[in-house]
Amino acid sequence: MNSREPSDDLEAELLALGDLLDVPDPPAADVAATVRARLEAEIHDTPAATSADAAPGRDPAHGPLRPHPGAPGRREDGRRPPARRGRRARWKIVTAVVLVVIAITAATPQGRAAVVWILRFAGIELQVGETTPPPVTTTAPVPGEHTVQPDQVGGQVKFQVKTVKALGDPRSVTVADNGRVVSMFWPDGVRLDQFDGGLDPVFFKKLGPPWPDYVKVGPYNAWWVPGSHPLGYIRRQDGTEVSLRQAGPTLIWQQDTLSYRLEGLKTKDEAVRVAMSLQ
Repeated sequence: MNSREPSDDLEAELLALGDLLDVPDPPAADVAATVRARLEAEIHDTPAATSADAAPGRDPAHGPLRPHPGAPGRREDGRRPPARRGRRARWKIVTAVVLVVIAITAATPQGRAAVVWILRFAGIELQVGETTPPPVTTTAPVPGEHTVQPDQVGGQVKFQVKTVKALGDPRSVTVADNGRVVSMFWPDGVRLDQFDGGLDPVFFKKLGPPWPDYVKVGPYNAWWVPGSHPLGYIRRQDGTEVSLRQAGPTLIWQQDTLSYRLEGLKTKDEAVRVAMSLQ
């Protein structure tokens, strides 16, 4: 039996989470009290104070998920086995911390600046502001991008390349930055970028309203970016930012260590449906 206490795993998860978010100076006491109340509500598996959080069937980013009988891994009374409940409780706390950090950032003077909060997720840095950023009027490729035959991609990258079955065969495929990024293209501006997210961000997005929406791609966490927005690339060697183009609506998610951004589909539901066909 593992001798580690659940709090050890939680501490590791929270430390990892700290590397994803840029947090301003400590908030005022009233905000700190709100943070404490939210965390206590999540720890005890009770709905938070707002009516939105209390709505049944919400996903983890918008409030506690309510257990229901017959769900996989549950007992007949609808409750999770103890080990599963423990893992669920830890992730509920981590989710609450994500929401709280975002709320703190927006509530401070620093957060009311051009960038309200920054989230690094799936190898992409989301720079979210209160106003829509100026659009990018030029188009540039990812550094070193070149077209390859589909059957030659495997020899130029160090990860397993996948595609989305729902879209059929891509019209073209490119490899960029010495095998760091593989991009697949379909008609009407639809594309799938895949890369090893690792610890450092690869792409960055400058966003304004409407803000990103937390969703799920099967068991995987994801973010849906609904509007047109500037997209850029972060070089591997020196970390400099390269402006690429004005990107369309995008779904981003991570499976294991690989990250994906599916761009060009008009609705969140359609993007999730296509992403679920990744193989």
